[in-house]
Amino acid sequence: MIRWLLTTLAVVAMPVQARDLRVMSFNVRYPNPDDGPNRWEARAPILIDTIRAADPDVVGTQELYRRQGDAIVRALSHWRWFGRDRRGAHADEHMGILYRTDRLRLVRHGDFWLSDTPDRVGSASWGTDLPRMVNWGEFVRKDGRRFVLFDTHFPHRDSDAIARTKAAGVLLARMRRIAGRLPVVVTGDLNAQPDSEAYRAFAATLADAWARAPQRSGPVLTFHDFTGTPDRRIDYVFVLGFRPVAARVATDHRGPRYPSDHFPMVVDLR
Repeated sequence: MIRWLLTTLAVVAMPVQARDLRVMSFNVRYPNPDDGPNRWEARAPILIDTIRAADPDVVGTQELYRRQGDAIVRALSHWRWFGRDRRGAHADEHMGILYRTDRLRLVRHGDFWLSDTPDRVGSASWGTDLPRMVNWGEFVRKDGRRFVLFDTHFPHRDSDAIARTKAAGVLLARMRRIAGRLPVVVTGDLNAQPDSEAYRAFAATLADAWARAPQRSGPVLTFHDFTGTPDRRIDYVFVLGFRPVAARVATDHRGPRYPSDHFPMVVDLR
């Protein structure tokens, strides 16, 4: 009980009755042994509590390693996750999608790479230093309504601006082919701010849930490098066929310890 009272979890309630779907986008920070006091083992309980408190139906993650995904679903009832890593196996970063099996059923899923050859596993183009990919899943809710979620992590270097724009083009083209007329959610760390060409490519087709939601809470910026003071907005939820009704950037923490170097986004959709 004392430990719980000492735990600072900056939870802002969002009205349950207003939502048909609650989505979280969360760059969980990979388990880097050089992170010192912010290493995964120290952050894991806080990250799991952050997801539990947010109560999403589905989470698109970035930088997820297999042992992290497995730890999360072990700790949270009714949760599963899926996806393979950027090299097509399970030893590297995953765009892991976590979902509640008591609220959603996974109908089909797949992945593709952000390159000139999207069907080639582990492929990279446009001078990026690492393969980048998209993991996706089609889900059905208990009322029978379906949607498709696409989860991604764009190239991170300043020199990758053109690559990010091209990656947006690949994702949008594949999105139309995969989702057809179904509603769409895109979660991701785009490593791109709202004044970028990559952001504008998305905004021309999809709605930025943060920008459109009439109810918002938390800081607009999301990357804080374990400081709690964010300096960039690079994490997003975009939608098509949904109406955003509430959005927040979750700043949950325990004292100086944060669950990740990114704040997650939590969005309620109708």
